Amino acid sequence: MKLSEIKNHLKDLKTIGFQLPNGELVASHFHVTEIGKIDKNFIDCGGTVRKEEVISFQLWEANDYNHRLHPEKLIHIIELSERVLELPDLEIEVEYQGDTIGKYGLDFDGINFLLTTKKTDCLAKDNCGIPVSKAKVALSDLKQEVESCCTPDSGCS
Repeated sequence: MKLSEIKNHLKDLKTIGFQLPNGELVASHFHVTEIGKIDKNFIDCGGTVRKEEVISFQLWEANDYNHRLHPEKLIHIIELSERVLELPDLEIEVEYQGDTIGKYGLDFDGINFLLTTKKTDCLAKDNCGIPVSKAKVALSDLKQEVESCCTPDSGCS
């Protein structure tokens, strides 16, 4: 989800909820403690230089149980961040601490913002020697496509 998309969704909401991949909700007294742009410059295992940019939201919860971040306040924080930091309309990555700091993608189901799992991947599979995995097919699924010009009762030999 891009920055412009979260602002559009927030305009229609009365409350904000973030749902973890396991279905649990982030405590309703969360804070958005940071909004910023992260630039990642790196080289992959195949030797290709790459660059990634994302907008980072950091969610945090304290023992301030009466705190509730309202949609219009979060829109204000986002717009202030866009102006001051000159943020482009990039994909959002959310940081949230469970047992350790997790990084999540962001989606929306019409009610809650969904923290989606992110996975690592090799970006240079063709350059670093990772064999291409072949599809596994059961022999019983293969159809016999043999056409014979002779049938057992045709008399041909």
